[in-house]
Amino acid sequence: MSGVRTIATKPPKRLKLLFADDEPSLQALMSLELPRMGHEVTVCPDGAVAAAALDRNTYDCILVDLDMPKLSGMEVIARAKALSPDTEAIVLTGKSSLETAIGALRQGAFDYLTKPCKLAELQALLARVAEKRELTNKYRALKRRLEHVEGGSKLIGDSRGMEQVRKLIAKVAPTQSTVLILGETGTGKELVARAIHDQSTRADMPFVAINCGALPESLIESELFGHRKGAFTGADEHRIGLFEVADGGTLFLDEIGELPKAMQAKLLRVLESGEIRRVGDNESFTVDVRVVCATHRDLDEMVGEGEFREDLMFRINTFEIRLPALRERLEDIASLARHLLTRFRPAAKPDDELFTPEALHALEEHCWPGNVRELANVIEHAAILCDEGPIGEADLPSRFANRRLRGPHFKMVGPPQTLREIELQVIQQALDRHAGNKPKAAEELGISLKTLYNKLNQVSQLEQSA
Repeated sequence: MSGVRTIATKPPKRLKLLFADDEPSLQALMSLELPRMGHEVTVCPDGAVAAAALDRNTYDCILVDLDMPKLSGMEVIARAKALSPDTEAIVLTGKSSLETAIGALRQGAFDYLTKPCKLAELQALLARVAEKRELTNKYRALKRRLEHVEGGSKLIGDSRGMEQVRKLIAKVAPTQSTVLILGETGTGKELVARAIHDQSTRADMPFVAINCGALPESLIESELFGHRKGAFTGADEHRIGLFEVADGGTLFLDEIGELPKAMQAKLLRVLESGEIRRVGDNESFTVDVRVVCATHRDLDEMVGEGEFREDLMFRINTFEIRLPALRERLEDIASLARHLLTRFRPAAKPDDELFTPEALHALEEHCWPGNVRELANVIEHAAILCDEGPIGEADLPSRFANRRLRGPHFKMVGPPQTLREIELQVIQQALDRHAGNKPKAAEELGISLKTLYNKLNQVSQLEQSA
């Protein structure tokens, strides 16, 4: 009909609930109505059964009658809070027990409803519980990001390689596809993952990052999926896993190639079903998480050697983004260096002279085995030495200056005798003609910059063995 607008509403957040009441009519009602509201529910006829259920599983929220046989509602709430402090509690009470319900609020219950309660009131109350849990997870994700001193998601550089990366991000970000980011250590894979998240429909939800190679094998499952109190030695309290913290948002699994084989199988199951199970729990529950993975390793080679599951590789490699190494985009070094320097000089303006031409030339001539991470360390070192004015070549680390290569400058005795010697002589002549400028020399020779660096590395190895 003309003039009528359809407003999209956010679907209700699914909660894992426990309902405990000794009235059979209420048990039957809630076993039907709570699932209709979109929630998963376990119905218990008394406090003892509810306590046993809490021992087996963790719940987002419990709804308990205060007056129950065997164990009271207050005792059930106390047990739930002892096992899982994040579990919310809603008290159901008659008017005669209103004072007791208020006492329950003082002891940590989320809210109360008087019997007979209206379903609309219950639904609204559960929506508030879901909103609180969502905000808690966002807070935890933000805290984790601050602990890792996260930066923005702006990708610096106008090289052909970086333009291609931006195009791929723009294509895949609005989808729900799993993404695999490939690239050497220090190229900025987490930055790309953040850009995917920030340009997605999940941008206002948590972005959670974990380095799979930085945790002991015994802790990875607990870190990803969470655990119940007492699930294993040292599990002194209930813990929310990162999949649950990232619910509704994005989970970035860095260095996925370091994930142990046993965890690879469990991750595959989660990616295929969307269900996770906390360590020590008997039941699974659903999460809505987009997974982005990254690695510097060759997963195809790992599959061939039996170190990585082939089915998991296919599952995480729905869409692939390959990041170029810094030596493959030397034209971006000047803009990257200026951007990194503003971290240490916030008052600096883009049109200020931040580097001398000699310093920029020295940066562009370096091989950068550590990529952008190495560049960031070099800029920080220079900023400490040069607290004002443009950074000069003398402000760069001495080890950095010693490593700089302007060309192999190898020496031959007599004319070249082998094909390799002829090739090296041609490369040296091209470098001499362009005053050591490798991108221009590579362009003249008709080879990629990466190939040129490989040839120069061969020269270095040849000279060291001579």
